[in-house]
Amino acid sequence: MRAWVIALLFFSVSAQAQPSFQSVKAAHRVSDFTLLDRRGEALQTLRLDLQRRSLDWLALEQMSPALLQALLLGEDRRFYEHSGVDWSAVARSAWANLWNSRTRGASTLTMQLAGLIDEGLARPAGGRSLTQKIGQALLATRLEQRWSKAQILEAYLNSVPLRGELVGVNALAQTLFAKSPAGLTAQEAALVAAMVRAPNAGPVLLAQRACALLQMPEMGQGGPAWNCAPLRGQIEALLARRASPVLGPQLAPHYARRELSAEGPSRQRSTLDAGLQRLALQSLKQQLAELSGRNVEDGAVLVLDNASGAVLAWVGSSGEAFSLAAQVDGVLARRQPGSTLKPFIYQLALEKKIITPASLLDDSPAQIATPAGLYLPQNYDKSFRGYVSARAALGNSLNVPAVKLAAMLGVDPVFARLNALGLDLRESAGFYGLSLALGSPDVSLLALSNAYRTLARAGLYSEAASTNAAPARQVLDPAASFIVSDMLADNNARALSFGLDSPLATRSYAAVKTGTSKDMRDNWCLGYSSRYTVGVWVGNASGAPMHGVSGISGAAPVWARLMRYLHEGRPSIAPKPPVGLVKQPVSFEAQREAAREEWFMAGTEQAQMRASAQMQGQTQQGIASPRDGSIFALDPDIPPQAQRLRFSGQAGRWELNGKTLGQGTQVFWSPWPGKHRLRLLDGRGRVLQQLGFEVRGATVK
Repeated sequence: MRAWVIALLFFSVSAQAQPSFQSVKAAHRVSDFTLLDRRGEALQTLRLDLQRRSLDWLALEQMSPALLQALLLGEDRRFYEHSGVDWSAVARSAWANLWNSRTRGASTLTMQLAGLIDEGLARPAGGRSLTQKIGQALLATRLEQRWSKAQILEAYLNSVPLRGELVGVNALAQTLFAKSPAGLTAQEAALVAAMVRAPNAGPVLLAQRACALLQMPEMGQGGPAWNCAPLRGQIEALLARRASPVLGPQLAPHYARRELSAEGPSRQRSTLDAGLQRLALQSLKQQLAELSGRNVEDGAVLVLDNASGAVLAWVGSSGEAFSLAAQVDGVLARRQPGSTLKPFIYQLALEKKIITPASLLDDSPAQIATPAGLYLPQNYDKSFRGYVSARAALGNSLNVPAVKLAAMLGVDPVFARLNALGLDLRESAGFYGLSLALGSPDVSLLALSNAYRTLARAGLYSEAASTNAAPARQVLDPAASFIVSDMLADNNARALSFGLDSPLATRSYAAVKTGTSKDMRDNWCLGYSSRYTVGVWVGNASGAPMHGVSGISGAAPVWARLMRYLHEGRPSIAPKPPVGLVKQPVSFEAQREAAREEWFMAGTEQAQMRASAQMQGQTQQGIASPRDGSIFALDPDIPPQAQRLRFSGQAGRWELNGKTLGQGTQVFWSPWPGKHRLRLLDGRGRVLQQLGFEVRGATVK
C-alpha cells in the first residue's frame, strides 16, 4: 500500500510543471519599496507591507562567504554531494528516531526550499505528514535536476523565514546588523545560521548553536579553542537593540508615501531629479540652521516643471533633526499664504481693465465698510506711501492698494478666481471678505505653486503632480498674466521695500513674490522662470510664530539657491508678449515715479498718469474720519501692535475719552476695545465736532 502511495505521488509531482528559478525570483514579494528618480537613482525606501519584512532579492555573489560557510556547516554539509535528498542522513535520522535520541533532521537545503516555494509542502504547526515529506523529497530531486546548486542556495537565502517577521537574509542583515549580507562577519554569519534552525530562540540557545559553528575549524575562528563566553552577552544586546532602518538614501519620504504602490515592482521610477531633491533638502536644512534661535523649525520645498507639471523636487519636512513634526508633509499642509495671493488680485484687475501697471493707486489709510464694521487695512511697516503705481504697489507688497483693488473687483469674483486656480478655498467668499487680498485663507504649497505655474503658462491651468489630470484649460487672460509676470520680475519695482540686492534678484528672468502670514507664523517665496516653478514655505507645523522671520529672510534664500542651480549654464528667457498688448512711454505727474516704457492692455494706453483729485486741495471742516457711529473691526492678519486708527479733519486739538491725543489735521491712535467718544477742538478750546465709535476684534490683556 505504501509503495503504491509513493508511486502515485511520484507520478503526480513529475506530471506537474516544476517552477523555474526565474519564476521563483520574479514572484519574490517585498515589503519595502524603493522610489527611484527619473534616471533610476534610488531616493527613498519605504515599507508598505506591515505583516512581513522582505527586501530586494540579492544574487549569491552579494552574500558573505562566511554566511555560506556557516549555513552549509549548520544545515547541509553534503549539499554539493547529494541530488536533493541526503539518503545517508535519512538513514541516520531514522536510526536515531528508532532509539528516541535527539538529532537534527535529514532535510537538505533543497528540500527546505521545496517546502518554501510549494504551499502544499509548507510545514504545518504539527509537522509534515509522510505524504508531504515524500512530496518534498521528490520536488527537491526535480529542482536539483533543473537548477544549479548556486541557484538553489540563492533562492533559499532570499526566501527562508528568519526571526519574527523577517524573511530572507537581506531583511535580517539590514534590520538586525544595519549592513548588507555581503558585510556579515563570521560571528554574525554563525548567528544567522543558528536562526535558520530556530528563528525565534532565546539568546542562550542561539549562543550555544552559534558557538558550536564558530568552533568548527572550517569557520577559521581558531577551532575548538575559540572563546564563546562573550557571545551570549553580545547576542542579548543585539536582540534588545532597536531595529535599524533599511539601508540606502532617505531623501523623499513624503513623496514616496504619496507615489509608491504595493502593487508595483520593488523599485519604482518617479519624475523627481535626485540632484535637485538633494539640493532642496540640503538648502532647507542649511537655512533653518542659520535661523536657529528665531523659533523656526519646519519648512517645505516644491519644484515643478512648467510644461508638464511634473514634480522635480518634493521636500515635505526639514527632518527629525530640526522638527518635532517631521511626519507632517509641508507640501500638502494648508497654511495662510499672506501676500502671495496679491498677484492674482492684480491680474484680475488688469484683465478687467480696472487698472494698468502704471495706474496710480492710493496707499493711504482707508476705512472700508463691511458687514462686520469698517475694515482698516495697514502695511506691516505702519507707514503709507501715498500714490504709487500698480507696478510699485505689487512689487513692494503694499497691503492697502491690494485691499482696495479687491473691494473694487468684489469679493465673489476674487473668490471664484482663486478657486479656478485650484486653491480650493474651504469657506465662503463672505467668510473671508476683503482679507482674501492679504492671504487669509489656508492653502497648500502644492496648490499655490501650481497657481504660480499657471501664471508662468500665460494663464493655462492644469493639475500638477498628477498622472490622470484633466485637460488644460485657460483660466487667466494671457495678456494680463504676462503683465503681472513682468511686474513680478521687475527688480526695480520692489526696490523700495526689498532693495536692489535681495535674494529675489536673479541673473536671468524670474518672476517672484514673497508672503508672510499673521504674527509671522508662515513665510513663503513663490516664483517661476521660463522652465520651472519653485515654491518654498518656512514656519512651524505647530502654528507657533517665528521671531523676526519674513519671506525675504526665511524662504527667499532657499528659492534663490534652487533657481540658480536650475539655470546654471541655461539662462531663463523672458516670455514673448501675447497678442493684445501695447508698450509705450509713460510719465507721472509731479514726477511721482521716473518716466519709463510700460505695457498696456490694448485700449488702456495712457501717456501720463495722474493721481485722483479726491481729498486733494479740499479744506476739511470738522472731523473727516471717522464717522459718527463707526464700528472698527481690526485686521486679524496683522499683529495688534502694528495697527493704528487715523483721525483726520480740520486742524485742531484732538481728545479721546477726555484725554488729549495731539494737534494738527490728523493724529494716530492704537485701538482699544470698547465704545469711545472723540472730540475736535479749535485753538480757543471750542468743540468743533464730537462723535462716537466702537472698536471690535481687539483683546484686552
